Amino acid sequence: MNNNFPGGVWPVMLTPYNEKKEIDYKALEVLVQWYIKEGVSGLFAVCQSSEMFYLSLEERIKVSQCVVEASEGRVPVIASGHISDSFEDQVREVNEMARTGVDAVMLITNRLAKEEESDTVWLENCGRLLERLESDIPLGFYECPYPYKRLLSNENIRWCAQSGRFFFLKDTCCDEEEILKKLEAIKGSNLKLYNANTSTLLQSLRDGAIGYSGVMANFHPALYIWLCENFEKAEAEDLSDILTIASLIERQYYPVNAKYYLKTFESLPITTVCRVKEDSGLTETFKKEVAMLYRISRKLMKKYLG
Repeated sequence: MNNNFPGGVWPVMLTPYNEKKEIDYKALEVLVQWYIKEGVSGLFAVCQSSEMFYLSLEERIKVSQCVVEASEGRVPVIASGHISDSFEDQVREVNEMARTGVDAVMLITNRLAKEEESDTVWLENCGRLLERLESDIPLGFYECPYPYKRLLSNENIRWCAQSGRFFFLKDTCCDEEEILKKLEAIKGSNLKLYNANTSTLLQSLRDGAIGYSGVMANFHPALYIWLCENFEKAEAEDLSDILTIASLIERQYYPVNAKYYLKTFESLPITTVCRVKEDSGLTETFKKEVAMLYRISRKLMKKYLG
């Protein structure tokens, strides 16, 4: 493991399946190569886009190991460690995930307290969990929207930053002012903020966020890479505007539509099969909209990437 995490784009990875809804590890290896070829800075394996709540612990472990091996150290790999309600099960899940060779284990914020419980309870549970983990395991936080979204309070973020254990915050608050407060809370620490939301991304980069870790890196990561590297340029505003409108496809039929995009337009050997949704729900109209996104992406790449 290392904790020298670069800024830039970190895709929230998909999990390829065969027609029997079994994980296709060969296709997963090809997907890893595609992300790296596109120029991403790191990979977020085993997350909501990976359908982690529909994967057994054994599958989550094997997926993480596959991604680590396929990446061959070219980019760092992080993964979520725990989806269980039981505290003891979470301890076991995080420790097992750490042994896969990932560079950091991401703690899911909504697993550390129930929706109705206070930030104080959350912090107590976080402290309890840290006591049960090896001290050399680099950690991060993932504000996963499912089964409910628990955003970290500034006070809890500051405590975590000062602990020295955390290095990666995947932020999903989608609010420029709140992101600015979080950036202030982690200032000077090892903890860095990666925004998952396109509409607030440009301003957050200008305010000090270090990168993007979101759904749209499964469609056109190269455009987000350009934005992360050139956010100070005037033309970044135009690209940000178009990417924000394009990102509305997240609300269409994801992750089936992302697999369709990669299969149809990037020629990756993956199916559109998912466990979280039936791929038959991707209508012809949805497919047409994905094709439009592809054409827009190509035009933008020609303009911005040459």
